[in-house]
Amino acid sequence: MHDTTQMILDLLTVAALLFGLFFMTVGAVGLARLPDFYHRVHAGSKGVTLGLTGLLVAAMFGLSTHQEATALNVITKATLVILFQFVANPVGAHLLAKAAHLDRCPMWEGTLSDELEEDTAASS
Repeated sequence: MHDTTQMILDLLTVAALLFGLFFMTVGAVGLARLPDFYHRVHAGSKGVTLGLTGLLVAAMFGLSTHQEATALNVITKATLVILFQFVANPVGAHLLAKAAHLDRCPMWEGTLSDELEEDTAASS
């Protein structure tokens, strides 16, 4: 492989790693600073979803040129993990938030509306 191609792949790897690191950091800061459970679960799920995507894209760029791994295997496995986590993380966060709501987990006093409570009261 040419040196120019390898350098471009290395730069793309670093850019994807920085993308993933940024969202993981934002998610961690959100977990520490946000006021209630609902905000924290949102920050955590977004941070993990986008952060892991960046790390896996970096793995695709970085490992696709290694002799021990074929590019097709690396890209296929990383893409499957990305697709799975784009489905699993939001669904898990939604289930956690709904369970917390049913358990009457207190909301931040600055919350403007509770749409689940309004829908439940309207259907009763």
